[in-house]
Amino acid sequence: MAISGRYIALVAMLGVSPTASLAAQSAPATQGGWFVPKASRPANPAPARAPAPAPAPQNQAEAQPSDAPPILPAPPIPDSPDLPKAAPPPPAVIGVISIPTVMQMSVAAQEAQRVLGARRDKLAEAAQKEQASWRAEQQKLQQNARTMSSEQIQIRERHLQERRARAQRDFANRARIIQEAANVSLNQIERELVRIVRQVAASHSMNLVYHGEQVALHVEGQDITQETAKQLNKILPHVFIPAADVDPEVLAKSGKMPTTADIEDESIPLQAKAQAASSTPKSVLRSKK
Repeated sequence: MAISGRYIALVAMLGVSPTASLAAQSAPATQGGWFVPKASRPANPAPARAPAPAPAPQNQAEAQPSDAPPILPAPPIPDSPDLPKAAPPPPAVIGVISIPTVMQMSVAAQEAQRVLGARRDKLAEAAQKEQASWRAEQQKLQQNARTMSSEQIQIRERHLQERRARAQRDFANRARIIQEAANVSLNQIERELVRIVRQVAASHSMNLVYHGEQVALHVEGQDITQETAKQLNKILPHVFIPAADVDPEVLAKSGKMPTTADIEDESIPLQAKAQAASSTPKSVLRSKK
C-alpha cells in the first residue's frame, strides 16, 4: 500500500514511524492498550514549549558555585629591581653515592645492629613470658571463682590489672631505652659519614654529589660508594653503645659526654668538647675485647 508524502510528514512530526502508525490504525480496539481514533488526533499539533529560562542571579556572588574558592583581597607588592650581574658558579663536577649501601657495609653499623638486635630479642622473650604468666593467673582465678567471695574476686582482678599495667609500662620503657641506644650509635655513624663524604668528594674535586637512588645513569668514576665505605670502616670501626642497664637520657644528663644539644650548639668551644670526649665511657663493643 502506498503512503502519501503528507502522511509521512505528519507521522514524522508526531515522532513515530509510518509502519508503526499503520499498525496502530489497523489493530482492533479489543487487543488491549488505548485506541485513539484518527479523527480525534490534531492535524497540526502544537509544538512543545521550551522550558522557561532560569532567572538571572541578582549579584555575582550568587552565580559562583558553593565549592568555589573565596575571592580575597590582593594588596599590591613592591617591585623587585634586577640584581647586578655576578660571577657564574663553577662548573659542576658530579658524584654519586648510595648511603644505604654504605650503611650495609659499615662494620660499626653491623655490630650495633647485632648487639641491639639481641637486646630486642631478649625483651620480646621476656614480654611473651610475662604475658603467658598473666594469662595463667587469669585462668586460675576463673577456675577458683566458685569458691571465692565477690570481694575476693574483685581484689584478685584488681591485682591482675595492676600487674599487667606495671608490666606494660616496664616493657615500654625498656623498648624506649633500646631504641634510644640505637639512635645514639646511628648518630655517631651519620655524623662521621657526612664528614667522610665531603672528604672523598673533595679528593676527586667533586662539588655536587647525588644520591644513587635518584640517578638513572652515571659513569664508573662518579660513584664514590665503595671508597666512602672503606674510609668509614677505617676511621670508625666501632661506635659507643650505652649498656643495657643504662638509660641514654639519664646518661645525657650526667654530663659525662657531649649530647645532641651540644653538637647542634655551635657556641660551645671545641676545647670543651674535646675534654668531654676524652672522658667518654668505653663502648660495650670494645669492653668485651
